[in-house]
Amino acid sequence: MGRKTIKIDTEWYKVLEEEFSKHYFTELKSFLISEKKKNKQIYPPGNLIFNAFDSTPFSKVKVVIIGQDPYHGPDQAMGLSFSVPMGVKPPPSLKNIFKEIYEDTGIKPPNHGDLSKWASQGVFLLNAVLTVEYKKAGSHRNKGWEQFTDAAISKLSEYKENLVFLLWGNFARGKKELIDDSKHLILESPHPSPLARGGFFGNHHFSKTNEYLIKHKKSPINWDLNN
Repeated sequence: MGRKTIKIDTEWYKVLEEEFSKHYFTELKSFLISEKKKNKQIYPPGNLIFNAFDSTPFSKVKVVIIGQDPYHGPDQAMGLSFSVPMGVKPPPSLKNIFKEIYEDTGIKPPNHGDLSKWASQGVFLLNAVLTVEYKKAGSHRNKGWEQFTDAAISKLSEYKENLVFLLWGNFARGKKELIDDSKHLILESPHPSPLARGGFFGNHHFSKTNEYLIKHKKSPINWDLNN
């Protein structure tokens, strides 16, 4: 599969190049084309499917936040885990993330849910599955995306040092086996969803992340999205 058919950040393309020619990825691409031909509404828009990769090139990654699959409501998914575009009301999980940041760091919750500012600082906002059908949560699971995003996590673990992986909920925790904890920090907690009944609160992941980055001579993340 040629470079021209995959519009993704050039650094990430080099890191993941072998994935694009594998059978599972060819099958995945065929599936997406087939769904489009059936006039199914797929989120996020095509130009944002690889937004996490485009927003945070491989060399810039410092923190990894793993989500499950994109939001399946209109105008919500933007290719960054947990993030919604400006003007879209933050979903419950994202509101809880902002609450924990406030309790942990004193940074007040923003009036929007666009996490692009985090991505530009090196927070790789990766969903395990990169597409979804309108109003059908999990509809594109087990189509190949997981193999692709697992490869991305594995490459980060292998080729980089002193990253922080934030694993929220059982699904994200399942990715732990891909990460070398002898050279990276893994922070785990329940999911920020209200369904986790508040288990997310008090994890102090945001201050702990910055403490680790500073300890390893990396610039901390400014979690403040208010300006």
